Amino acid sequence: MERDAQTKDKYWLYVGCTILALVVIIAMVKQSENEKFSPIKQQIEQEKALMNIRVLN
Repeated sequence: MERDAQTKDKYWLYVGCTILALVVIIAMVKQSENEKFSPIKQQIEQEKALMNIRVLN
């Protein structure tokens, strides 16, 4: 009976560690994507700034 309680406790530990690992992996992938597309975003912002010319009547 004591062994079942220890196994049950470790089950939730494994579930928690797995969820934590998945969250960390997703965050790392998201950060990598942000770094990869950063130059493209800067170029788009520069183009918007250049195109933001107001016409005065």
